[in-house]
Amino acid sequence: MIISQIFDINSKVKFEELAIQVFQYQSINNKVYSKYLKYLKVDPKKIKELYQIPFLPIEFFKSQQILSSKNKIEQIFLSSGTTQSIQSKHYITDLGFYKKSFSKGFEHFYSNIESYIILALLPSYLERKGSSLIFMVDDLIKKSKSLDSGFYLHNLKELSQKLIELDAQNKKVILMGVSFALLDLIEHQQFHLKNTIIMETGGMKGKRKEMIREELHNELCKGFGVDKIHSEYGMTELLSQAYSNGNGIFKTPPWMKILTRDTEDALTILPHNKAGGLNIIDLANINSCSFIATQDLGKTYSDGTFEILGRFDHSDIRGCNLMVV
Repeated sequence: MIISQIFDINSKVKFEELAIQVFQYQSINNKVYSKYLKYLKVDPKKIKELYQIPFLPIEFFKSQQILSSKNKIEQIFLSSGTTQSIQSKHYITDLGFYKKSFSKGFEHFYSNIESYIILALLPSYLERKGSSLIFMVDDLIKKSKSLDSGFYLHNLKELSQKLIELDAQNKKVILMGVSFALLDLIEHQQFHLKNTIIMETGGMKGKRKEMIREELHNELCKGFGVDKIHSEYGMTELLSQAYSNGNGIFKTPPWMKILTRDTEDALTILPHNKAGGLNIIDLANINSCSFIATQDLGKTYSDGTFEILGRFDHSDIRGCNLMVV
């Protein structure tokens, strides 16, 4: 079974071998992806190399049920959005597999979760239903087995006291927060933290004006008294996350890979160091779709790292209008 090998990948060769197997499986078992491939006149049997694989536009998650499994749907994760926007839906048939993916991914970069106290400042996510990020962080909080771990909503005074107290006790702490809430926190209280990792999980969600990463991280570094800001990169449509331990350069776990595509020709993969649209291979998505063309702009590097440069504005990704049902 392919699924049993995903988290045991230990080489580029093994990744590519499994990626081709997953593609062949999904080209048959994922009705939407199969129809998309036919639209592109792609014969799955002729796909032998990673760079030949077509990526499904992420917009399809807003209008189609993207599934490669016939198992019962256990959970539907919903993207954030305004009441006017259409939310993406990720249909999950194996929550245990999602837990395995984010737990192993976290430990790949940060070692044993029980080594940390996890504090979460994610108000925009806590205030809505169906967030995959809240599901992940809640499980990490439980796995930390610390009574000090937990969520915070608008109680910034209590969180400030907890951060100062734990840092003074030399406890290893990770504060995960959405960008606007972290800025709210440092406006409420200035810190000088020595043992705490500050990890931002994304943008302003309409709460503040958008800031470029350098500006945001400079503000957060000053406010928390730390040298660098960590980042988590994930999305509703994925079951895996990439992490940055500073400078906005992200690394993926062994079962995830980022490619860049030409913004003028969505089927052309660009070389490293060239800015383009981000294509994501997430083999943990074996029960939905592992090959997704996102609306993020970025750049990859030869060591496997990547960075985010922005997003497409009102972009029309080729193929999005293929199926209106």
